[in-house]
Order: sequence, then structure tokens, then C-alpha cells
Amino acid sequence: MDKTSKKYNIVTFGCQMNKADSERMAGILEEMDFQWTAEPESADLVLYNTCTIRDNAEQKVYSYLGRQAKRKQKDPNLTLVVAGCVAQQEGEKLLRRVPELDLVMGPQHANRLEDLLQQVFDGNQVVATEPIHIMEDITKPRRDSKVTAWVNIIYGCNERCSYCVVPNVRGTEQSRTPEAILAEMRELGKQGYKEITLLGQNIDAYGRDLPGSTPEGRHKHTLTDLLYYVHDVPGVERIRFATSHPRYFTERLIKACQELPKVCEHFHIPFQSGDNDILKAMKRGYTHEKYRRIIDTIRQYMPDAAISADAIVGFPGETESQFQNTLKLTEDISFDMLNTAAYSPRPGTPAALWDNQLSEEVKSDRLQRINHLVGIKAEERSRRYLGRIESVLVEDINQKDTTQVMGRTRGNRLTFFPGNIEELKGKIVKVKITETRPFSLTGEIV
Repeated sequence: MDKTSKKYNIVTFGCQMNKADSERMAGILEEMDFQWTAEPESADLVLYNTCTIRDNAEQKVYSYLGRQAKRKQKDPNLTLVVAGCVAQQEGEKLLRRVPELDLVMGPQHANRLEDLLQQVFDGNQVVATEPIHIMEDITKPRRDSKVTAWVNIIYGCNERCSYCVVPNVRGTEQSRTPEAILAEMRELGKQGYKEITLLGQNIDAYGRDLPGSTPEGRHKHTLTDLLYYVHDVPGVERIRFATSHPRYFTERLIKACQELPKVCEHFHIPFQSGDNDILKAMKRGYTHEKYRRIIDTIRQYMPDAAISADAIVGFPGETESQFQNTLKLTEDISFDMLNTAAYSPRPGTPAALWDNQLSEEVKSDRLQRINHLVGIKAEERSRRYLGRIESVLVEDINQKDTTQVMGRTRGNRLTFFPGNIEELKGKIVKVKITETRPFSLTGEIV
């Protein structure tokens, strides 16, 4: 096959970690002389980077795969790859279901894509899901945006939440060294990226597995220390981080966010449930009181901080009054944004085997009720921006109205305003907010 004409297409499901992995894999494919195409039908290599958090994501993967498998029967040169968490979880079962697949690879193998494809091109069908030590990554990711970039700082998760498949598919925690993270951020700053989001499945656990402690006996590599260490990277004007776990969220971290000018006043801290018995069944390791204290502390230091979170409704055994406790927490805290999901059982997790599962009707009823409240609270939170002047980092054109550009405030609110993308992309501009909606704002340049 003529090497120069090869095209690839990647479809990404799920979380930011997956987006970051997809960007790295795209970087590897481009080094291998593949060219990106938006059209899976015309690609020589199609890669699905999958997510197992919700059922429909998994079903989608199978329906996409079915179409490509038919294509492959006619064109044996097509290479089909499934990466990510479904690959990790299903492993060889995937090959049995879709024998046309060439490569099934778990998320820890993203950096090995070239070696694995080499084995495929040599005529093998490859399953790479065994836990391995992640190699320090030297490929430059192909970033989807030219303005904002993700940087992984810790892979895997040691928590064992009873509903979650992540520890099974992403392995145990492995922190990258501060030096490696700083080097990647410096490189991104040179390339003109203005905003970096530090990523981890459980980012507050960063550094626990790295050796070293301070004279006062504190561990010397924490997320807080890392923020101080990477803060002054030239060119980078904003730093964010996600996802936090309430169990490890410290006042020291909150103070650092207040002190460090580049760190945005936006915190994403999932609470999952507002009921202590459900939190216990979920094995989350904190109470709703502790969660509320964290939010209170953030608001003492930064009254205007934006708070977003994740919540699950319809967890096995959840009673109506326990669900009411989740609504009460949502009402009391007033989140700027809340990602909600009805519980869906994941294979290999304890909660999936319990016999107190709720019906789909109850789950979807609760989901609608919480979403209604989330919209009301988000709208209230948005109103505080009306008439204010906000700093917005311009990312892109507004696809629905091309006379407008879009970007985000430091609190991560999507903001639209009239402007020319050629002049403004990547710039931080002052915008006066003239209109507010639950999850976005409109304004004009001051």
C-alpha cells in the first residue's frame, strides 16, 4: 500500500482523558505519515477511542463498528482499531463479536500505537490490554485546538467507587514527574497555547506515588506543589485542573488557587450523591457535610469562584428521600454547571451485581427532575455576570452565527460576542456581558 496516501479518522467518546489520548494517538499517526480525514468512509485506518461510563456509549461503538466491519469485508486493506476503556474491559470478547477488528488496545497503550500497528501490518490481530508501565510520552499530541491544551499529570485511579469501572480499565495511579510536565507545558507555551488544563482521573492524588517528603514530614509532590512549580511557564496565561475528589481536596490547594494569578477560579468536584448512606454504598469516602465544607471554604477564599460537579441519580437502593437529599445539595450549593447521569451498571463493578437496582422509569424520572433544577440554578448563577466586564479567552468562531466569536471566562462560562476570529483567536479580551443564559453568555468587546 502506498504509504503517502494513507488517511486516518479518530472518533472519540467520553471524558477529557480520552480526548487527550486521541490527540496523542493522532500525533503518532501523523508521524507515521497518515493524514487526517473528517470522513471515516474514506479513511484507511479508523480508530474508535471508547468510553464505558454509560451504556449508550458502548452501544454506539458497536453500531459504528458494524458499518466499518462491512466495509472491511470489501476492502481488506482497511485497518480497524478500538482503543480506550471499552477495549480494556471487553478485550478479546470484542474480537469475537467483531472478528474484522485488527487491534484492540487499552488506554495505557496509547503511546505504543506505532509498535502495535507495526504488528498489525505484519499480519497479526493484536489485543493489548495487559497492565503495563506507561512509557513517558515523547510524541507531540496533535491538539484539536490551537488555544487550549490538555496535559495529563496522573494516569489511573486507586479509588474503588462501587459503580466505577475506571480503576479496572485505566490501572493504578501513576504520576508523571514534575519535570516532564513542566517540559511539556513549556513546549506548549512556545507553540502559542494560552490555556492548559492539567488532567487526572483523580487529580488530587497527584504525586502520592512519587518518592520524597519535606523536612516537616509533608509529601513534597502534591497537586498544590505542582501548581506553584509550573505556574510561570512563559506564554501560558491560564491554568485549570480536573477532576478533583472531595476526599483529598485541601485548604492548602484552595489557597494556592487564590494566590496564583494564572490558576482559574473554577473547580470541578464531583459529589455524586447528597445522601450519606448512598455515598457510603458508592464507597466515596466522604459525607455530604464534608463536601459542603469544601465548597464553603472555596467561597470564603474566592466568593465568585465557579463550581461544577457530577451527580448520579437512581443508584441501586436509592429511595425517594435519599434522592431528595441530592436535590437539596444541588439547591443549596447552586452549581454553575452539573453533569448528571442516571446510574447504569458497569460490568465488573460491585454495584452492578446488587439486587436492589431501580427501574428505568424511576431513574429517568429522577434524571429529568434533577436536570430541571440544574437549569434553574445555572441560570441564577449566570445572572451575576450581567453588566459585568469579563476576561474571555477567544477560542473559535460561533458556528451558529459566524459574525460572532466564542471563548470562556475564567469561571469557564461559554461567552459569545461579535468579532473577527482572524484578529482575536488566542487573545484574552475584555467583554461586557449583555445577556445571560443557563450555560452561556453574550456580550460585546469593551
